[in-house]
Amino acid sequence: MPVRRRLLAAAITTAAACLGAQALPAAAANGSGTVVSRGVTIPAFYRPPAELPAAEGALIRSEPLPLALSLPGLHGPLPGRATRLMYRSTDSNGLPVAVTGAYIEPAAAWKGRGPRPLVAVAPGAMGQGDQCAASMGLERPLLFNGRTVSVGYEDLAIYRLLAEGAAVVVTDYIGLGATDRLHTYVNRVDGAHAVLDAVRAAHAVPGASVTPASRVGLFGYSQGGGATAAAAELQPAYAPEIALAGTYSGAPPAELTSVTAAIDGSDLAGALGWSVNGFLQTDPALRPIAEAHLNTAGKAALADLSTMCVGDALFAYGSAHSTAWTKDGQSIDAVIREEPALRAFLDDQRIGRLKPASPVRVATGVSDDLVPHAQARALAVDWCRKGADVTYKPVVLPDAGRALVNHFVPLLADQGAAVSWLTDRLSGRPAASNCRSLPMQP
Repeated sequence: MPVRRRLLAAAITTAAACLGAQALPAAAANGSGTVVSRGVTIPAFYRPPAELPAAEGALIRSEPLPLALSLPGLHGPLPGRATRLMYRSTDSNGLPVAVTGAYIEPAAAWKGRGPRPLVAVAPGAMGQGDQCAASMGLERPLLFNGRTVSVGYEDLAIYRLLAEGAAVVVTDYIGLGATDRLHTYVNRVDGAHAVLDAVRAAHAVPGASVTPASRVGLFGYSQGGGATAAAAELQPAYAPEIALAGTYSGAPPAELTSVTAAIDGSDLAGALGWSVNGFLQTDPALRPIAEAHLNTAGKAALADLSTMCVGDALFAYGSAHSTAWTKDGQSIDAVIREEPALRAFLDDQRIGRLKPASPVRVATGVSDDLVPHAQARALAVDWCRKGADVTYKPVVLPDAGRALVNHFVPLLADQGAAVSWLTDRLSGRPAASNCRSLPMQP
């Protein structure tokens, strides 16, 4: 069987059988410094040191990472050899921060043009507890211990990219995995910097075959689509040395006011709590506003969600309405609209005001009402107006009647095409922008 098919077969056949126990968040550190999140002990590797390197993207530490979905091969494990990473980045306040992630050196040969490329994968929403980090999901794709549920659903995209012969680096994002702070969910700058600095860190991994001449691609859906979109915009100024060949941004939450309103009352209503927690982590000056509006139930929900993974949030807060979390029964969307400081904060998170210097592919399900289709399409329009090289892909599927399904199915339906588009860019093939036909597309 060809290597590529063996890799995908390994992922599919092993996924259902993999259970594991991972780690707990910074809210529960004992006297020894051990952090436990919902019954999961976070490995000491994820505890940042007191002093960080000066250079952005500098590798702080690394160690072998056992892949759960792995098979023995003639020339090493399939789909490749993984390394757990901690690297230095810069947050949206300009402060140094430690970020964790993983690098996988593929077993498959790169069959495209040029040297082996590197793809930075930005995960979709994993949650806010440290045990939800994507790097831990590579080790234990399914985590269930009676107190937390986490699924490493990004592993499929990662394995597909490895099967193409591309090296992959995965970021856990700022504050997810690393135990010193809360994850700043959907923060535009934090997400972009974490992605771009993961690329820098990958070049320092012992045994990595990627070089400065390697073309780089960015790959992300949902939260990851927002992070890669923001990274594509910020790359010319923040990381001009990166040879960025193309960016896939699927279902990007580019305009958070619309997204906030859409997820309220949905299956993923818990993401409202992650968002608010992240806003307060980034800007503590917003805390008095939160105190003025949140009731006891709302404060308890934010604290509860701060240690949850996606699975936990679906079970505990699916279809929850934020009107139950405020003192006067207003929705969080209404509170944002009446508070100038909150409106300004969310406006600063808007993606689409800068022009990417390399090709971008924006994909969005036309029935997606969780991360609304209209605001994702608007991102493509904004970039086209700036003269960017944009491939816009509306994923046309019927309305399933459930927001989570409408959001998740396009990820699967379009993933193969997204990987193919990106590998073409990594081979040096030019993209075919379809900005001219965008007005005629849904």
